[in-house]
This record gives sequence, structure tokens and C-alpha cells, in this order.
Amino acid sequence: MNSRLNVLAAIALTVLVVIAMSMFTVDQRQHALVFQLGEVKRVISEPGLNFKIPMIQNVRFFDNRILTLDNNEPERFITSEKKNVLVDSYVKWRIIDPKLYYISVGGDEARAKTRLNQTVNAGLREEFGKRTVHDVISGEREQIMEDMRVKADADARKIGVQIVDVRLKRVELPNEVSEAVYRRMEAERKRVANELRSEGYAEAEKIRADADRQREVIVADAYRDAQKIKGEGDAQATAIYGQAFGQNPEFYSFYRSLEAYRSSFKGKSDVLVVEPNSDFFKYMKGGGRGNDKGK
Repeated sequence: MNSRLNVLAAIALTVLVVIAMSMFTVDQRQHALVFQLGEVKRVISEPGLNFKIPMIQNVRFFDNRILTLDNNEPERFITSEKKNVLVDSYVKWRIIDPKLYYISVGGDEARAKTRLNQTVNAGLREEFGKRTVHDVISGEREQIMEDMRVKADADARKIGVQIVDVRLKRVELPNEVSEAVYRRMEAERKRVANELRSEGYAEAEKIRADADRQREVIVADAYRDAQKIKGEGDAQATAIYGQAFGQNPEFYSFYRSLEAYRSSFKGKSDVLVVEPNSDFFKYMKGGGRGNDKGK
């Protein structure tokens, strides 16, 4: 009886071990390849519980997440101007066909990275060789990355890999070239600054000349108007004087003589030599009246 129970227990244990060896779980972050005697029998990309034949079949798992290929050192490329630039880039990639990936590179991630690195470097060398330093640094940087992604992806699919993105982190000149470029940029900036200063000075002179012209016109117009008003005032004064003095010519003559006396003797040192019987003193004779011979 005990021996029979031992046999049943051994059989049950064996069955459990066989079932355990037959079961495997595929994570949502993985692809699974089921091999039978070294040959790929199944590709499992959906997560869940799966089964295999124990001792005959085995399973290998491959990451289906986006991976990063990042070079430790920048690469040196030559532009269309035959100038060296240092380029620091990285590649985002993932496995989309695990069977082809295994056949192409033996499922070795290091070999896959080497292949992708060679593809990307060759493409970048070609793209940089068609463009100038300005284009690769700023002008067409986005276009270079997009073109490179398309070309690299077409080659990467031959090994079951998709290139998600190619990014240029840094593009700069080597130290021996940077100084010359910076000097040329400085000279160019100075030239532009001098040109802007010259244009500003010319514009300032133009504004000053226009302001001076307007000032002269305003002063001339003001002087003309002032002279016109002054002439009109003098005319009105003369008319008023003429009208007022015309009413009494003798008084007007007397007033003019007083004005002449005041003008002639404005200072204490003024001296006037005339004959006593001169008409200049006629209103100083006869009690303030002129010498009228008719009276």
C-alpha cells in the first residue's frame, strides 16, 4: 500500500514538474521565440501564459521596448567645404521582427548596435558631405535628422529592427577650426555693425537737415508775418498821426520841434552850434510861438 502511494506521489510530482517545465510567461515588454532543436518554431509577441514541449523546446526573450544607441565619443565628419565637425548623436531603436533579428545578428544586442552604428555613421557622413557648416549647425539640422532616420530605418529593417529616431545632440567645430571661424564671425558682425552705424548716421543727418530746413521756413514765415503786421501797424499809426496832426498843423510843427530838441540834446555832453536866429529855435522865441512875420 505504501509503495503504491509512493509511486503515485512520484508520478504526480513528475507530472507537476513536466507541467511547470511546459509553462512560460511572456511579459508585455518582451518578444518570445520558441526553438525546437535550434529551429525557430513560434514567435510570441502578445503577453500571457504559454506552453512548450519540455526538454525539446526552449524559449528566448527579446526586449520590445525602445532602446538607445548612444556613442560615448563624438564622431568627426567633413562638410562640403572640406571642414571637420564633431558630431554627438544618438539613435532610438526597437525590435519589431524578433525572428529576423535572431537570424541576422544571432539575437546579440551588441552586434545589432554595431550594425546600426555603422549604418548611421555612413548616412551622416553622406549627409554632412552635401552641406556647409552653417547648414549642419543650424540651417538644415532638422532635415538632416529626418533624412537620416528614413535611410537608417530602411537598412535596419533588414535585421528586424525599426529606427524610431535619430538625434544630433551637438554639432561643433574642432578647436583648431573654431578660432578661425569665431574670428570670421566677429569680423562679419563688426562689418554689419559699422554698416548699421553708417546708415544711422546718414539717417540722422537727413533728419537734422530736414529739421533745419523746417526751422528756416518757420522763422522766415514768422518774420514775414511779423513784418507784415508791423507794416500794417506803422501804416495805421501814420494814418492816425496824420489825421490827428492834420487837425492842427501848427501843433504838429511844434511837436516835431520838441522831438528834434530831445534828439539833439539826449546827453549832457551834446553840443550843437547854430545861429541864434535859426529856424531851429523859432519856438523858443516869442513866448513859445513861432516868429510869424505876418503878425
